[in-house]
Amino acid sequence: MTSDKLFNRNLLDTLIRAGLIAALVVACYEIFRPFLSLLVWALILGVTLYPLHGMLKRRIGGGEGRAATLLVLIAIAILLVPAYLLGASLTESVQSAIAVVKEGNLHLPAPPDAVAQWPLIGKPLHAFWSQAAADISSVLQQVVPYAKDTALGLLGKLAGAGIGLLAFIGSLIIAGIIMAYGQTGHRSAKRISARIVEPSRSDMLVDLCTSTIRAVAQGVIGIAFIQMVLIGAGFIVKGVPGAGLLALGVLIIGIMQLPAMLIILPVIGYVFFAEGATLGTIAFAIYVIIAGLADNVLKPLLLGRGVDVPMPVVLIGALGGMVSGGIIGLFIGPVLLAVGYKLFWQWVDTPLPTAAAGPQDAE
Repeated sequence: MTSDKLFNRNLLDTLIRAGLIAALVVACYEIFRPFLSLLVWALILGVTLYPLHGMLKRRIGGGEGRAATLLVLIAIAILLVPAYLLGASLTESVQSAIAVVKEGNLHLPAPPDAVAQWPLIGKPLHAFWSQAAADISSVLQQVVPYAKDTALGLLGKLAGAGIGLLAFIGSLIIAGIIMAYGQTGHRSAKRISARIVEPSRSDMLVDLCTSTIRAVAQGVIGIAFIQMVLIGAGFIVKGVPGAGLLALGVLIIGIMQLPAMLIILPVIGYVFFAEGATLGTIAFAIYVIIAGLADNVLKPLLLGRGVDVPMPVVLIGALGGMVSGGIIGLFIGPVLLAVGYKLFWQWVDTPLPTAAAGPQDAE
């Protein structure tokens, strides 16, 4: 009877301790949750940029903090220059469109007769186009109620992108602090890993996570950013309307592992339709096509240095991250899902421990 009471007392104490620990974990998570995405992205940036931090430290000398500060300042400058150019281009495009509408200089050519022969949508499209060519103001009045909601949604997305840019800069600053204490953080990661898995496999787990983060960040996000800058610069120089928004679209579909030609080809068609086949438009088309195909050269150089991750994993991570976390989630999602994917298959491929041979087996 005494043993039963002792067992019940120990069980009650265990449940109370577990409940207190669970309550503490939930409270800590609720406090930490607003900063979770920011700190995760900072950790990803810190792990990705740490080799460059070490190279910069050897070049300039000094301590860890000096190299980390210089690297963060360079990264912020590299980020702000294209962001400013794209934002200025988008603002100019919107102002030009508003000016054209106010002045009444917006005119559409009459539709070709062949449009009416298109299946399903030919006749309605031909009628709508003809009405817009004859009196575009009446068409705009019909479209305004729908365009208003679309414009408000677009402004909300642009505001979210601005907040995401500020969060990105904040993450870069935190990443600089992480890099300044890189050696200490690496040792802490090994200690945590040794607590989670077998000590003999803890170093391998840390190396796998590090290589996966760097591979996805360099080979997916880095290439998408480079393509956005190259293609966006071409759009801005050519004066393509909405160049900033189009360049942002190149970044998004690049992270999703979709070809940049989905945006480039319609833009080339618009430029040729508006300006004709001049030397400038031909040079523009050649340049943006080469920039759109640059990922075929960059991926073997960057992604090949780490571990390969299937495209569907990256695509699902980008879509899911964008839905759940906005702009920052678009970057974090592919990295986290890729790390989870590699850890899962590492666990699957780990051989099960074989049971020791018993006396009968020995005979």
